[in-house]
Amino acid sequence: MSQMSTHYPDPTRVEPVNRHTLAIVVDNEPGVLARISGMFSGRGYNIESLTVTETEHEAHVSRITIVTTGTDTIIEQIKSQLDRLVPVHYVADLTLLGDAVERELCLVKVVGKGDHRVEAMRLAAAFGARTLDATLTSFVYELTGTTEEVERFIKLMTAVGLVEVSRTGVAAMARGAEGIIP
Repeated sequence: MSQMSTHYPDPTRVEPVNRHTLAIVVDNEPGVLARISGMFSGRGYNIESLTVTETEHEAHVSRITIVTTGTDTIIEQIKSQLDRLVPVHYVADLTLLGDAVERELCLVKVVGKGDHRVEAMRLAAAFGARTLDATLTSFVYELTGTTEEVERFIKLMTAVGLVEVSRTGVAAMARGAEGIIP
């Protein structure tokens, strides 16, 4: 009597959770963003960052960039489910395509006088932030950089009088000569 070998996944093995940046090309029409965000929320997936803008006006095509986290299995499910949505033309996982260029813009308002004001100006200069507005008691700075750089800037500005932050979310593009649509 031969014994059949059945392979079962090891329940003690835990898949690592990774951050992925997805670029999604969609029709620019009402309800598309709601369908995509609804797909995420309906399945319990989190969106860490979301940006969207029309990229081809004549063709009415938009690009949505979503940063999310999950195991490899979850990320594959997300991409597969996005691919099945009717207004989606293409889904690219920029994380898997290689070293993508990612940038985020933030506006940071800092209030302070004396040493705090001087320290805020010094930190802004160190990070290469531009001063967009200055009064006797406040500054509004603009910083463009990686998410990590933006996070560090915000954390340091908290100590010198940060009162408000506005962030764009991640804009990303794969390096090299090829576009994301094959």
